[in-house]
Amino acid sequence: MKVLANDGLSQSGIAALEKAGFEVITTKVAQEQVANYINTNNVSVILVRSATKVRQNIIDNCPSLKIIGRGGVGMDNIDVKYAVEKGIHVINTPASSSESVAELVFAHLFSGARFLHDANRNMPLDGDSQFNSLKKAYADGIELRGKTIGIIGFGRIGREVARMALGLGMKVLASDKYVDEATIKVDFYNGQFINVDIETEPMEDILKHSDFITLHVPAQDGYVIGKEEINMMKDGVGIVNCARGGVIDEVALIDALEEGKIRFAGLDVFEEEPTPAIQVLMNPKISMTPHIGAATLEAQDRIGTELAEQIISLLKTEK
Repeated sequence: MKVLANDGLSQSGIAALEKAGFEVITTKVAQEQVANYINTNNVSVILVRSATKVRQNIIDNCPSLKIIGRGGVGMDNIDVKYAVEKGIHVINTPASSSESVAELVFAHLFSGARFLHDANRNMPLDGDSQFNSLKKAYADGIELRGKTIGIIGFGRIGREVARMALGLGMKVLASDKYVDEATIKVDFYNGQFINVDIETEPMEDILKHSDFITLHVPAQDGYVIGKEEINMMKDGVGIVNCARGGVIDEVALIDALEEGKIRFAGLDVFEEEPTPAIQVLMNPKISMTPHIGAATLEAQDRIGTELAEQIISLLKTEK
């Protein structure tokens, strides 16, 4: 059987599949050619990340497809319900990238709190001639320890963020429509650990009491954070979105940054991805990355291995 890893697959995943007798194709096929490629090559499994979309037209026109796999958590680029109705297995790897995304959240938090993103723009340009003025400009950084972080969405990634925040000495508040409470295990290098029980609260309380806010929710029909929600926040709050573009109203965000209501923002995802608005890209108060939350070597290795295990389990009797 053939597996098309259209958005790439780790070597560990490829090796596991090949050992089990699958042929793995890592050729990058343009979106408009995916269906034709699947049919021409009799592909049984297509694996994607966030770039390739598997919609109804591909599902309808590719009778050889048995599995659609998503390397990561979000499934909004796949017509999941329709695929399942057509008898196609849909799999993903919800746990594999949690640590990677959570670490990126803190990369943005540290960057915004200490102006690293802006300093890294300006130091190469003016560091030799304006050193003292830049030193003064970036002298009002803030610390994360002792501050309150509000986590909107308390699934796997949200809980991983909570674990890291507790390790930093932060107070953790969390909100989730479907989770009432969770026990967060904070592990230390020497085998010791502590368990911290966190009960979720209404989102309004998170907005009012948090020094930093981070979102970990799926794609929505509307904004989770808009002008009304921003008005409820503390003055000088920092906000991070490493979840999905479109859950924050970027126009309202820019206005709040310019007014000083929001101190800084960290964005890994964007409303108009993959062509973010120029007003966002040029704003000096926004730390930005190009949707790389799960893009660590360790996460991709875990994702590849987990996808391979699921594929082998599902298809081992059919090969």
